Amino acid sequence: MSLKDLIERQVSRTGPLTLAEYMGLCLSHPTLGYYTTRDPLGAEGDFTTAPEISQMFGELVGLALAQAWLDQGAPVPFVLAELGPGRGTLMADILRATARVPAFAPAIHLVETSPALRAEQAKRVPGATFHDSLATLPEAPLFLIANEFFDALPVRQFQRHANGWQERVVGLHDGRLTRGLTDPTPVEALEHRLSDTTPGQIVETCAPGQAVAQEIGRRIAAHGGVALVIDYGDRQSIGDTFQALRRHAPVDPFATPGEADLTAHVDFGALACAAAPARHAPITPQGVFLERLGITARAQALATQLGGDALQSHIAAHRRLTHPGEMGSLFKVLALFPEGAPLPPGLDEVTCQ
Repeated sequence: MSLKDLIERQVSRTGPLTLAEYMGLCLSHPTLGYYTTRDPLGAEGDFTTAPEISQMFGELVGLALAQAWLDQGAPVPFVLAELGPGRGTLMADILRATARVPAFAPAIHLVETSPALRAEQAKRVPGATFHDSLATLPEAPLFLIANEFFDALPVRQFQRHANGWQERVVGLHDGRLTRGLTDPTPVEALEHRLSDTTPGQIVETCAPGQAVAQEIGRRIAAHGGVALVIDYGDRQSIGDTFQALRRHAPVDPFATPGEADLTAHVDFGALACAAAPARHAPITPQGVFLERLGITARAQALATQLGGDALQSHIAAHRRLTHPGEMGSLFKVLALFPEGAPLPPGLDEVTCQ
């Protein structure tokens, strides 16, 4: 039985699914889910992430984490962790870049549920400890990176109505999976959004993401450390950002469940507030963050060793990571850190409103 058949049968028996329930089945079904059955990255996959574009991304992120570790007194022992590590490329680049930082010898912990991706990560990061969730990480100072992790967590969508909110759900129409709307009802968790939305507008919520942010914030507030969250999104959710990608192109998210990557933009404001009492810096565009960390100087240094097509690819990679028309503005960086700690490199500070 295909995942599409399974979902259609479930909807026929029990009624429409929330979008979060649908995303959860498509991405994480134990035998038919998107992430449990494949390596989705690279030219032969469905999407490419920043670490796969250039080593410079991981090098600068690693050095930023190492500087934050030094600024907090170089605590030992400490945990270096990554959520959703892809192929392990980012962590491998981080470890290479920080290898010469004195006493920077962390225990490496990777939070990954996909068997296919764990196999790739084990090749690139030998000796790492794997976890199914953040909950089993050791209680210690935590220096964490989450690059394109939160965008893949299931979201619910609510459409503003004069009498409250209608949830957008996934049901069957003429034998096909499609979107529908529930009857309008008040939603306590969205009361604060009534003042900045109008009827017809859509707000997305991500309870799993907020739960993860809460746990990160608890650990950092209790033990110290820094978390860098890098993803696409904005300060506040507004509009329908749910999308599906297959072979690097947008597709119908309901046509082939389990065969396409499903994501939604990250509500960085909700994550930051969920992480209290850890402090946070405001979201900073990825391009600005990387430029503050010195990516152009690093790019120029690497360019002296290149020529021909390799040089052109290198130049294109720098542009893709930093230019406002590419990943530079769409992708944002949020930093979480403890009360009293210096601001992590490349960022500015603000309080949660």
